[in-house]
Amino acid sequence: MKEDVVKHLELVQGVVARMAANSFLLKGWTVTLTAALFALAAKDSNATFAVIALLPALSFWGLDAYYLRQERLFRKLYDELRLASDETLRKVEPFSMSTVEFRDHVPGWFSTLWAHSILAIHGVVILAVVAAVIIIRFLGR
Repeated sequence: MKEDVVKHLELVQGVVARMAANSFLLKGWTVTLTAALFALAAKDSNATFAVIALLPALSFWGLDAYYLRQERLFRKLYDELRLASDETLRKVEPFSMSTVEFRDHVPGWFSTLWAHSILAIHGVVILAVVAAVIIIRFLGR
């Protein structure tokens, strides 16, 4: 492999790593903010704080799906570069980070919302919020 291709692969791998790190941080923030709002809701038996917990939970769910989709796009770019022949590499713009040509090869954002790695955290958090609202509203009286 040529030195330029190796450097290009390193750049793409760096982006993939950042997307994965962002996704990890979002999962942590989801749990942290939801737990804090649950504590406020439980303290005063006020369902409003539990309902407010839906906002960051839903927002972070969408953002996490966005980062996962971006990570998948860059993994496709990485594979394309890694497997490309010398002739194909001559046609590719050097150090291009465009993933436009892979959009049809990766599930869209809405489909990514339902990925197992996304639902494992965000789905559980959202169900917990809904359960907390129901418990506080109907059983907390």
